[in-house]
Amino acid sequence: MTRLLNAWGALGRDQRLAAAVSLGLFVSMLLPWYSKTNTVVVKGAASSAEQSLSAFGAFSFVEAAVLLVSVGVLAMLFARAERRDFQLPGGDGLIVTIAGAWVAILIFYRLFDKPGLHGNQRIVSTVGVQWGIFLALLLALGLAYVGRLIRASERGAPPLTRRPRPGRAEPDEQDRRDEQTAVIAATEPTPRGEPRRERPRFPPSPSQQLSFEEEPPHED
Repeated sequence: MTRLLNAWGALGRDQRLAAAVSLGLFVSMLLPWYSKTNTVVVKGAASSAEQSLSAFGAFSFVEAAVLLVSVGVLAMLFARAERRDFQLPGGDGLIVTIAGAWVAILIFYRLFDKPGLHGNQRIVSTVGVQWGIFLALLLALGLAYVGRLIRASERGAPPLTRRPRPGRAEPDEQDRRDEQTAVIAATEPTPRGEPRRERPRFPPSPSQQLSFEEEPPHED
């Protein structure tokens, strides 16, 4: 519990909003999504009974995708709050936006293509939708919108500093200043009246090289 509270405090405003929407999306799966009506025919007389089903009561590919997105976004935000070092293609904001839009499309598709139920000659089952699935659709759209907010905040953030390679020390501020001073001194013009010092050529020119046959001059 302490880790969760610390993680919540470490998140930014947009990240907290994304966590709240993802948690709400998971809770919405416990609400009534579908209404199941069973019609029983006994001796030519029909009687019907209606019951509500949550997303887990008619679990299929769509409901599994909603569960995966809600849990995945919460896990990603928890890892970010604990300063886990990993990179996602496009950034966290783009991933959250795509996940929310994908879930919204699937839920919208489920409004027209309801899960099928099997019946027999005596029992006929029909399925309708209830208010819980509409709430999940709104939360999915909200998750896509929050992802855009996170992406905008990522663009305005300062660039990350590149870490030095293992075994290679990063130059400190004094080394940078010494390097800048050396560059400036090398580019400054020589004052008038003062002979310019020429740097020795390396390797020396052929005229400056001493052969083995020549001997250096002797002093008297």
